[in-house]
Amino acid sequence: MEKIVCFGAGPVFKGGLANYNTSLAKALDEKKDVEVHIVSWTQQYPSIIPRDFIDRKSKTDLLQGTNIKVHYITNYNNPVSWGKTAALIRKINPAKVIFQWSIAIQGLPLGRIVRLLKKQTSIEVIFDLHFVIQKENSKPDRLLTKYALSVADSFIVHSLKTGRELESLFPQKQFYYVAEHQKPETSDRIPIIKLYHPVYNMFKPDPDFDAEKQKEEWGIRKHAFLFFGFIRKYKGLHNAIEAFAKIAQKRDDVSLLIVGESFWQTLDNTKFSTRIKQLVFGLAKSVMLKKEDDEKNYRPLELIEQLGIGDKVFVMNDFVPNEDVNKYFQVSEAIVLYYLYATPSGVESIAYNFKLPVLATRVGHFPETVKDGYNGYLAEPEDIDSMAEAMEKIIESPVNRENVEESSREMSWSNYADAILS
Repeated sequence: MEKIVCFGAGPVFKGGLANYNTSLAKALDEKKDVEVHIVSWTQQYPSIIPRDFIDRKSKTDLLQGTNIKVHYITNYNNPVSWGKTAALIRKINPAKVIFQWSIAIQGLPLGRIVRLLKKQTSIEVIFDLHFVIQKENSKPDRLLTKYALSVADSFIVHSLKTGRELESLFPQKQFYYVAEHQKPETSDRIPIIKLYHPVYNMFKPDPDFDAEKQKEEWGIRKHAFLFFGFIRKYKGLHNAIEAFAKIAQKRDDVSLLIVGESFWQTLDNTKFSTRIKQLVFGLAKSVMLKKEDDEKNYRPLELIEQLGIGDKVFVMNDFVPNEDVNKYFQVSEAIVLYYLYATPSGVESIAYNFKLPVLATRVGHFPETVKDGYNGYLAEPEDIDSMAEAMEKIIESPVNRENVEESSREMSWSNYADAILS
């Protein structure tokens, strides 16, 4: 029986990374003679960060029917827990530990945990990279990233861009790329396993859902564009709204759905503890971030009134429980991903499961996954006219939804798990 540890956010947390780690664990659990453990954070970030990361709305048990064991143990703010985490993993004694890497600030605890494991065991340490070089690319970010990743045995990347970033971060190391069905070589070089962001199977269309009835109830018009997920500046919602406004000026049959939680507005601002967190976090950001990267005053929803398109925009500015996700995808015609920069997107993955065409900017991995005119359309970054043109194309020249399914057919969690186990 081969044991595998998936280290990352457990299913009690919000968002794509928790969904990702949970889905990976489930895919591995389905393989014969594999025992899977999720080793999770109890708190993922410094306590000064003013945000609630816990999913308090979803009711479904995502691990029901599995044999996965979950251990909530790692507290970012308690270095003693980092040692306990390494001790727990040693006790489990897995063949591999897969660490989810998504933000440089976690480099300190993850780097310490990995070093404790490498010092005392022969466990293979794999980092599943959702990014390498952050947009801010500050010196502290680079140092923390190098500290965590420098002692890994192998890496998984979802795009060639991420692989190139890894090579540039460690120019003194020798890497080589391993394709999905290829066996790693025996050498001192470090393997980079080139995979993809798998298509989520935790969110599925409801065959009994009456999309037309729901559209009527919500006031959604014939052609509906969907922005889904946490509202962050890098996702370019402000550009999506402006591009939609251009289409809305010419057509009366279009709607824009904005569905998701404003990332930095989840706590009660009247509480003293929230105000203290905001103050301390604000001071930290002033040191770590450039002014233009600070999202404190990012309020794209205000554009709706300014542009006079309120009658054509449906806003659900809240976290969506897992069991309600399908509704928004089933009433929509295309997903809008007009990112300023991009790492592989969980929202894109969800869209493929609903055969929903993708409208994306030519940034990050999107040119690798979105075939212009086949499973969606690409727009130029920071070009509102180009984004509006892509929206119009999906109406006037819709792509065949079977193409969307075909383009993602091989991007399954089962294939992903097989690649890791091999």
